[in-house]
Amino acid sequence: MTRNPFALGTAALLLVATGAGSAAVASHLVATDPASTTSAATTEVPTQPAVPTTPYVRRQSYVPETTGQAATDATAEQSTGIVEISSTLTNGTGAGTGLVLDSDGTVVTNHHVVEGATSIEVTVVSTGRTYEARYVGANPTTDVAVLQLEDASGLTPVDLSDTPAAVGDEITAVGDAGGDGGSLTASPGTVSALHDDITVESTDGSGGTALTDLIRMDAYVVPGDSGGAVLDADGDVVGMNVAASSGSGQVTGYAIPIATVEQVVAQIEAGDEGNGVELGYDGYLGVALDPSATAPLVVEVTEGSAAARAGIAAGDTVTKVDGTAVGTTEELRAAIAGHDAGARVTVTWTTTAGGTESATVTLGEAPIS
Repeated sequence: MTRNPFALGTAALLLVATGAGSAAVASHLVATDPASTTSAATTEVPTQPAVPTTPYVRRQSYVPETTGQAATDATAEQSTGIVEISSTLTNGTGAGTGLVLDSDGTVVTNHHVVEGATSIEVTVVSTGRTYEARYVGANPTTDVAVLQLEDASGLTPVDLSDTPAAVGDEITAVGDAGGDGGSLTASPGTVSALHDDITVESTDGSGGTALTDLIRMDAYVVPGDSGGAVLDADGDVVGMNVAASSGSGQVTGYAIPIATVEQVVAQIEAGDEGNGVELGYDGYLGVALDPSATAPLVVEVTEGSAAARAGIAAGDTVTKVDGTAVGTTEELRAAIAGHDAGARVTVTWTTTAGGTESATVTLGEAPIS
């Protein structure tokens, strides 16, 4: 069964991470300022307006005034295997939730939680220990991403359900509501539909991301809950939080079925880049380009980047990558993003004095795309 999400009487359906700087932002449009520079060939995200203070207030227990739906701090049992994710983005920070899948620190979350991240920290709620995390891969279409915690061992994973959710099942959505760290929030509810297809929009109604075959639930899911667990009556994970309605009235939450999550994780771990799966970090040159220029005109070079080591400077224009001409910003983006981090490429550029320079560089790690 599918349902038109705008029949819900709400303003929009929003991704439920929290932060600034990328599509990982739950309810804020990623907007390019025409007067600003955009980063090209680096997959950096464009400049975005400041994010207002989150309206979600964490208390020991509370009933949100606009919904009448209850949420409380999660119990120790409900918090087992759940992590809080903090992402450093190119122009801000983001937060969300994730699930531990094995004792060695494989973690799954939503792709939009880590999109645009230059570094990721993950805190295991049950122990309070924080780890650096590496991005393994993702399927942006299904909004599933896999991380690997560095130097992790002996972790307690979540219990995944062998039985799919059914309409009428009582569930509990668990996550880092508000993205503020500390105790997780548990929001009880009921599965109201299966196989829902929705379009997730920004608050002003522009743009849109299609998500398909979701669990719909009457549960208070808010920014910060992305990547969190949907638990059945036995405490097993039947889904992963991904989106929710906004506006007045009852909040409607959406989750990715755990079977879908497992399929994507298995494909990523197998190293298979087919069917929408992307593995690892793209290459990163480290230049910001003038969006108003017709050619790849450099306006800023990231300190310590491949471009900086090559000697590229503001005012230079990149003309070739591995001998192939790049005449526009998008051509340069594509040429660099077509290489993985660590790849060696030869870059040619015209200096401000009109001379031609060339250097072979090792690409860094781009923000997660």
